[in-house]
Amino acid sequence: MANSNTKILNDSLHNKPLAKGSLQNKPSAKGFSQNVPLTNNADLGTYLSFVQQFRNAAPYINAFRDQTFVIYFSDDILADNEFPSFVHDITLLNSLGVKLVLVHGARNQIEKRLNEANIQSEFFHGLRITDNKVMQVIKEVSGSIRIDIEALFSTSLKYTPMAGSQINIISGNYVIAKPKGIINGVDYLHTGDIRKIDTTSIKHSLNAGDVILLSPVGYSPTGEIFNINGEDLATLSSIELNADKLIFIDDTRGIFDHEKNLLHEITTQELDTIINTEDTEQSDVIRHYQRISHASKMAVQRVHIIDRNIDGSLLLELFTQRGIGTLVCTDHLEDIRSANIEDVNGIIELIKPLEDSGLLVKRSRERLETEIKNFYIIEREKQIIGCAALYLFDNKQQAEIACLAIAPEYQSQGRGEKLFSHICKEAQKKNLKELFILTTQATHWFIEHGFNKKTLQDLPGEKQVLYNYQRNSAVFVKEL
Repeated sequence: MANSNTKILNDSLHNKPLAKGSLQNKPSAKGFSQNVPLTNNADLGTYLSFVQQFRNAAPYINAFRDQTFVIYFSDDILADNEFPSFVHDITLLNSLGVKLVLVHGARNQIEKRLNEANIQSEFFHGLRITDNKVMQVIKEVSGSIRIDIEALFSTSLKYTPMAGSQINIISGNYVIAKPKGIINGVDYLHTGDIRKIDTTSIKHSLNAGDVILLSPVGYSPTGEIFNINGEDLATLSSIELNADKLIFIDDTRGIFDHEKNLLHEITTQELDTIINTEDTEQSDVIRHYQRISHASKMAVQRVHIIDRNIDGSLLLELFTQRGIGTLVCTDHLEDIRSANIEDVNGIIELIKPLEDSGLLVKRSRERLETEIKNFYIIEREKQIIGCAALYLFDNKQQAEIACLAIAPEYQSQGRGEKLFSHICKEAQKKNLKELFILTTQATHWFIEHGFNKKTLQDLPGEKQVLYNYQRNSAVFVKEL
């Protein structure tokens, strides 16, 4: 993704900051005027930042209601005393109407207990061979973790902002397993594969507002207990439950490119390319990527990879536009398309601050509804984050690009270039010869993109008649 300097485009793009004191002298809930100024500009900036962040989170809060999230977290979260904060974040999601299935890991605590007991555990092709002694340790560790989690959900809320919240966490024999058996002459003993997940019972509890907790063990119809992989359990659970999100929280920050840059978004196809070119020595990494790819291909809409070492990483990933980890989905989150009448409200919300600041010419709702067929938008998860219009003239040789705007939080990331390139392609399909723009503050950007300074006489006759001399916009033309 190109990283450009798309700051102000076509009389647009930047909101001017509110004037100092603009939050004062407004009626309060008690009916009197708030004439007392904020302590200083830093206080005002903090309040405005909170308001903007809360507004940015609002669409996600609405979208996540009644969705199902399957969240896998490593047992290190409990060992490092990070779990009370995690419980608070989980409870917050539950209070917002998110249906939650939690899958805990146990690998590191199992290894620690085995070492303490001087019990040897063998692996073959990355899988543990679970004999009777190892299985006994696994049962003890999994049971201990489950009890600790249930206790923390019961007690830690008292000392958090979610105090008073009632949340039930339910665990049970939801996972039916079978023995992995003998592979290449190796008997895996009590290591098992998942045979079935009781999704009916899980959904019943989720609909009642409960949180489901799954441990990495499964049970056979004959009463045997099997050691199963926690990441596999989370993956299959998300598929069987038709979950909206599968989230992995562990020591991995996310997926990186070859230059070690964190990829905040990646498609399943791009992940498959990484899998096919990854170093074969990193077999655990490959298996993890394969799980993610499989879940995504099986209709889990979003798979997230988040670092547990960052306090609040779950909320930062879910409720901010950029996120903090890596999001894997079947298609890119953003789409450029022609606007329709249902997009008018989103366009108004995008451009109104720019119109109020004078960076864009004001357009009434009626005008937007009439001219909506001329608009193109960038849509990201049902939010309009960019727009531009292409107006054709009677000579059928020239067209105007107008109202080119990108939401402030998405600027300087190449979206202006993508939208502009899309419009240029549409103009070429219409056999246009020239594009022109009128701008007051983005002259350099358009020069960098092939426009040349022209005069009013270079515009179509009907545009010359409509020219606003008070704005005194500069005229730029680009040949196609």
